[in-house]
Amino acid sequence: MAGAGGGKDSFGARRTLDVGDDSYEIFSLDAVGTDEAVDQRDVDSLPFSLKVLLENLLRTEDGENITADDIRALACWDADAEPSKEIQYTPARVIMQDFTGVPAIVDLATMREAMQDLGGDPTRINPLAPAELVIDHSVIADVFGT
Repeated sequence: MAGAGGGKDSFGARRTLDVGDDSYEIFSLDAVGTDEAVDQRDVDSLPFSLKVLLENLLRTEDGENITADDIRALACWDADAEPSKEIQYTPARVIMQDFTGVPAIVDLATMREAMQDLGGDPTRINPLAPAELVIDHSVIADVFGT
């Protein structure tokens, strides 16, 4: 089964949520609890932050970087156990403040220029995740109220 970002949906978690005239794609955590290796009570008792991470793994499962075993491992999380594997996190977007975002934009522009100079297609140079630049300081006004 195909998922949104990753392309797989091993647990059949992809669902449609209808709200009025709008439909939204969601990934149901309850679907993980139906797996024979996972107890639904384990999924239900996960801390909220890990439920968010579990939904992210379901949404981005691709069978290579994020597998069904990764999802099972998180669903069966035990706070007292020693971690046995790393959990991949794939953000849906990156928000950058101006002091980190401006250098990133300059880097992207420089790489695109280099690609073009080498005869390549500069449009192939893009971030892997959508990025938003936030300018979080105010503009100074020399004159106002006139």
